[in-house]
Amino acid sequence: STAAAAADEIVPEDVPSPVKRLQHRMKLAGQQQTVQSLGMKGVTEVLEMPDEEVQRKIEAVALRVAEEILKGKGFSYVIPSRSNSNQKYVQELDRIVLMEAVKTRPFASVQSVRKTAIMTRVMELIHQVVAKRIHVTKRDLFYTDVKLFTKQEESDGVLDDVACMIGCTRTSLNVVASDKGVVVGCVNFLEDGDYIDCTKMGIGGKAIPSLVNKITNIQGNAEFVLLVEKEAAFMRLAEDRFYKKFPCVIITGKGQPDVGTRQFLRKVKDSLKIPILGLFDSDPYGLKILSVYMSSSKNMSYDSASLTCSDIKWLGLRPSDLARYNIPEQCRLDMTPEDLETGKRLLEADFITKNPEWVKELQEMMRTKVKAEIQALSTFGFQFLTEEYLPQKLRDGDWI
Repeated sequence: STAAAAADEIVPEDVPSPVKRLQHRMKLAGQQQTVQSLGMKGVTEVLEMPDEEVQRKIEAVALRVAEEILKGKGFSYVIPSRSNSNQKYVQELDRIVLMEAVKTRPFASVQSVRKTAIMTRVMELIHQVVAKRIHVTKRDLFYTDVKLFTKQEESDGVLDDVACMIGCTRTSLNVVASDKGVVVGCVNFLEDGDYIDCTKMGIGGKAIPSLVNKITNIQGNAEFVLLVEKEAAFMRLAEDRFYKKFPCVIITGKGQPDVGTRQFLRKVKDSLKIPILGLFDSDPYGLKILSVYMSSSKNMSYDSASLTCSDIKWLGLRPSDLARYNIPEQCRLDMTPEDLETGKRLLEADFITKNPEWVKELQEMMRTKVKAEIQALSTFGFQFLTEEYLPQKLRDGDWI
């Protein structure tokens, strides 16, 4: 076809020297610090566990509960607290971790009886799943007991509590969300034994599976990862075969990323030892999404070690780009009161305050009270993003 012929004619450019320097610095930096290497105490972290281990842990909890009931004590669950007061940003790790405070959830309490019943039922279902060595979706789990759960949020909500309590990652529970993220570009891997070449995935890309632990042997000649906030920008990059011009891996979580996309990004970074450049909207919500990739969501801080990439560089679209590229007024949007409130909170966030250049960009956004989406660049032409904006950024090393 004409499109396929055009794609084959793309001439790869030499990788810009700023990208090579960034990659070199990353390799010199070596391994990231861990809770163990820092000798930190009082931090709650979880491990990837095989099905048999999860099964044994749940059986141990059930045995303790049965003993408490037989002694006439009633029963309760002791769960690591995921409240804000038990979360801490550790500068050396550059991510949020969960501390050691716990909460008790007794069955014999009006306030917690329902949550305790739901947690007991969910553990029973997880035990069945891991015993059969199968995986189910969150939706499957919900429909096993609709009358008890009433809403899917109820069954979803206790999964993190169960994972925290038994000390495993959430994916080790074998309950997964539907696939959300997508990847395309210069990377290949085995997915449960099947060979996947992401240069041959068309413009839609390859869906990132929820079961990232099934992905092995990640290889490729990519020089960097281009992490994209939205699917629309991803489609433009994929259709224009941007990865053929500048060897890279292009990943999107289609907005707020799921666990699978965050795990996959970390796995690609660790396997290929390449930097990550972020392409996000110039608004507080885009920065919030970027913060989830970088330092974790507070809801899943207990598993931040496997879900975060703290050294992502902010490539664009940055507030300073609006003036630099003369983005027309009609493509700029006024920030809402909610945007301004979010921006104010972000100025106090650790992942922003550690970097003076990020602070400067966000202050500029708050001063002008204007935001813009990546698609604003389309005012200069639908392919301006891939043919002008990104190539220039890469050649200039214009990231922070």
